[in-house]
Amino acid sequence: MSSPNSASAPSLRGPDHLPAPFPEEQPRVTRFAPSPTGYLHLGHAYAALFAYEAARFAGGRFLLRLEDIDRHRCRPQFAEAILADLSWLGLAWDPPLRRQSEQLEVYAAALERLRELGVVYPCFCTHESMRREVEAAGFAPHGPEGEPPYPGICRRLGEAERARRLRRGGSYCWRLDVERALALTGRLRWFDCRAGEVEARPELLGDVVLGRKDHPVSYHLAVTVDDALQGVTLVTRGEDLFHATHIHRLLQALLGLPTPRYYHHNIVADSRGRRMAKRNRAVTLRHLRDQGRTPEEVWRLLGLGERHPQPASV
Repeated sequence: MSSPNSASAPSLRGPDHLPAPFPEEQPRVTRFAPSPTGYLHLGHAYAALFAYEAARFAGGRFLLRLEDIDRHRCRPQFAEAILADLSWLGLAWDPPLRRQSEQLEVYAAALERLRELGVVYPCFCTHESMRREVEAAGFAPHGPEGEPPYPGICRRLGEAERARRLRRGGSYCWRLDVERALALTGRLRWFDCRAGEVEARPELLGDVVLGRKDHPVSYHLAVTVDDALQGVTLVTRGEDLFHATHIHRLLQALLGLPTPRYYHHNIVADSRGRRMAKRNRAVTLRHLRDQGRTPEEVWRLLGLGERHPQPASV
């Protein structure tokens, strides 16, 4: 086996191919996990179709999860639209449908377990205080996406000061102490079907937020717990989430959860080369349907479904 790839420069090039079943993967389980904060666009369609095809190709199961824990942005009408769009595309998911908003006690228990391990701490920083800290340092290392990781202001607080601030009742969040967590787990690796064996480098992202006082769980913790509880064996998602897997691998080790294999597929771009996103007003499936487009046209447009899949070499 070749040496693990660099976390900062994974080999994610070339067209996507559906990975052949792994020997111990019985059955394969994939999932599509959108957030109901808007209507699905072609980028979502590609992710959903790829996960569906990867499961069907291996004779496995395709699951649907609604990541609806953001109470300020998620809307019931968007959740209903997601189900309608997937049905229009011809994607039948295996029950049950999982809604994160119904699993808050599960996430709270996972966060409590991390507190018991001593690998999370309360953070009381505002965006302004973090900006001042980074500017005072003159320069700071940046994460994979170019953003500066959390500078560790509240990690340095003593227990008495933390307790005093918690009693005061202001806003705070819970951050993962990556350095302390790695001291418990040691070196970790995970497998990506395009990049190969990857050494986990969660320090690249810094002490990420796992929950807030008014928002019980973050994406990182919820998705890690959900994938394990749903028995997902192959996580398929866009390559823009490749680096998040470093954190997820660390959380799996801390919580004693299984580690699936990953496939970080290509991103669907618009005519300007930008990643399709809700904030860029990407063309929605709802709009295409209203224009008279058919599901078959969408499948062909995205290059999935019509051709016989070529197994990836793993």
